[in-house]
Amino acid sequence: MSKPIVAIVGRPNVGKSTLFNALAGENISIVKDTPGVTRDRIYAEVSWTGYEFTLIDTGGIEPESNDILLRQMREQAQIAIETADVIIFLVDAKDGLVDADARVADMLRKSHKPVVLAVNKIDDYLKQQGNIYEFYSLGLGDPLPISSANRQGIGDMLDEVAKYFGEGVGEEEETEIPRIAIVGKPNVGKSSIINRLLGESRIIVSDIAGTTRDAIDTPVRWNGKTYTFIDTAGLRRKSKIKEELERYSIIRTVTAVDRADVVILVIDAVEGIAEQDAKIAGIAHERGKGIVIAVNKWDAVEKDTNSVRDYSEKIRSILSYLPYAEILFVSAETGQRLPKIFDAIELVLVNQRRRIQTGILNQIMSEAVALNSPPTDKGKRLRLYYITQVSTVPPTFVIFVNDKKLMHFSYQRYIENKIRETFDFRGTSLRFIIRERSDKDRPD
Repeated sequence: MSKPIVAIVGRPNVGKSTLFNALAGENISIVKDTPGVTRDRIYAEVSWTGYEFTLIDTGGIEPESNDILLRQMREQAQIAIETADVIIFLVDAKDGLVDADARVADMLRKSHKPVVLAVNKIDDYLKQQGNIYEFYSLGLGDPLPISSANRQGIGDMLDEVAKYFGEGVGEEEETEIPRIAIVGKPNVGKSSIINRLLGESRIIVSDIAGTTRDAIDTPVRWNGKTYTFIDTAGLRRKSKIKEELERYSIIRTVTAVDRADVVILVIDAVEGIAEQDAKIAGIAHERGKGIVIAVNKWDAVEKDTNSVRDYSEKIRSILSYLPYAEILFVSAETGQRLPKIFDAIELVLVNQRRRIQTGILNQIMSEAVALNSPPTDKGKRLRLYYITQVSTVPPTFVIFVNDKKLMHFSYQRYIENKIRETFDFRGTSLRFIIRERSDKDRPD
């Protein structure tokens, strides 16, 4: 089930980024007293009263501006509106109702999406309540007074947003058909790969980066089994984001990854792996998805006997947090090794659901501790008491220790590597939960 998506929209400088940061709990967006300072939409995962949703911050909407940057911000905000399940429409109490607010409201009504109208910068309700009433004329329901800066009224606003989560928002029909998200920068050949697997050109493909404007679900049948491939608009490098209309595509990728069981990151063999590839891979890694890296256009690369090894080492170096990802070298143009994609998908699906007996896990951990003593700090040594697997997809383990602060990331990675050396967890991340337990609570 994918998480509901909530977009914050409104004209520039009404406090969208301040509200976003208040909800995200950290300063992710750049906030400045200049209209249009939020240059890129940024997303965050938010929890509220048991609900989890993906929050999108957008650039301000200037419905009739000819300024190139503001036009692009309007475009990305429009895509956010189309993508979102619920929209928070933010207006400014100090400015009062302006024409631009009315035009944004018209856009929102046409979207037929649930809208929660929030009147920002109400720092003193008793003194400013009269500033709220004029926003009723927008015809979007009761305006809710909030102060993003002081974090007042935000709970009531989220309660209103959450009312729409109980109506199937963000839910998806349960299915046993594996969902495979194809992600990557524009023009790396994502759609071409799917078309080659289908044997027909069902998805629009051209040399213009970003031709695929929306996520497209395509059923693909292979060896009697059906898979759903999700093609996405690619993510652009920062230098190009300001010039093109693909700035919204990160949220396309986020939502596609959320829906997927396995993520295939497509890399252009000619261009090589870049920082943007690492950012895309990180989205999948953070969400615990199975990951396959497909190096496309391999036929266009001059090769020698060490090419595959050298290229793989470079990928491993840049994507150092993905040592488990499967790497394939393919060509959508010639069909070279494309069937291997299905072998890799099946391998990942099996490993995501692998369960290890508790006794075996504790034997592996005991041997690992004997080979490499746990770290100490100020004379206190880390003790690892017990490990057990609590879930799959991704495989998740709980380790009971005497002091969580002593469980350094490097030692946790060491334990993970020992588990991986024993069992085939290729293609899937492993999650570890560290819990404290005193010596007297240690199981016999």
